[in-house]
Amino acid sequence: MPELPEVETVVRDLRPLLVGRVLLDVSNGAKRLRYPWKPTWNRRIRGLSVEAIGRRAKFIIVGLTQDASLLIHLGMTGQLTCVPDDEIVADHLHLRFRLSGGFELRYRDIRRFGGVEFHTGQASLEKRFESVALGPEPWLMDGDNWVASLMASSRAIKSLLIDQSTISGLGNIYADEALHRAGIHPARQAKSLTRPESTALLQAAGCVMEEAIAGRGTTLRDYVGGSGLGGTHQHSLAVYGREGEPCSRCGLIIIRIMIAGRSSHFCPGCQSQDIGKRGGNRVLP
Repeated sequence: MPELPEVETVVRDLRPLLVGRVLLDVSNGAKRLRYPWKPTWNRRIRGLSVEAIGRRAKFIIVGLTQDASLLIHLGMTGQLTCVPDDEIVADHLHLRFRLSGGFELRYRDIRRFGGVEFHTGQASLEKRFESVALGPEPWLMDGDNWVASLMASSRAIKSLLIDQSTISGLGNIYADEALHRAGIHPARQAKSLTRPESTALLQAAGCVMEEAIAGRGTTLRDYVGGSGLGGTHQHSLAVYGREGEPCSRCGLIIIRIMIAGRSSHFCPGCQSQDIGKRGGNRVLP
């Protein structure tokens, strides 16, 4: 599933390709997406120009003229690319926005857990975000609020990290990487973390995502950026997807366990279940 670094890469790729172009028309496929495109939106987008593109957590926001916007979520396998309109049409293509200058904005999604919505007015967008209860991103999280939310939770820290209502942007990949960076076992109860451990984990979450953005995200299977190019950060992962391989820091074998139905990768040497042991008060290199 694309996480914050992948979504940020898509946004950065698309910005120079989209801004200033006019939306001429849209065609949509027959299969229903989790966030379905309504046919009544077709006529409403015609003639609107792209003014900006940004994101909020894992949502992409394409700002249009007349206070309108497209809101896109990539789900698990979504791809949003801007390509010449004569490029070969791939399988699982659900939406094609025809643009001025001979380009198309295309939304492709194998598993169909994402989609594109049309909104008018900032209030409509804010109402949509309220419905999904997005927490702050790591860089915007207040340290005291973060510590308080951990102290109040009996859940495994891995489960809390991927809960978008607590902290947004992290999924399986970067939660595992942040926990390894901070030296914290993924199965530990959130409330068992000391304040230094909690602070180190928040710092680690921001660091690993900044590094992933610099590497254009992590391509394991489906993810590509807005220009169609994949990421390179998969070559820098410390634990995620490396079950059975030696930890690059201590040499012990990386283990995969299930926590709340999700795979979690960790190093038993660097990430002890003992409180305060091994890296709990600093971000490990």
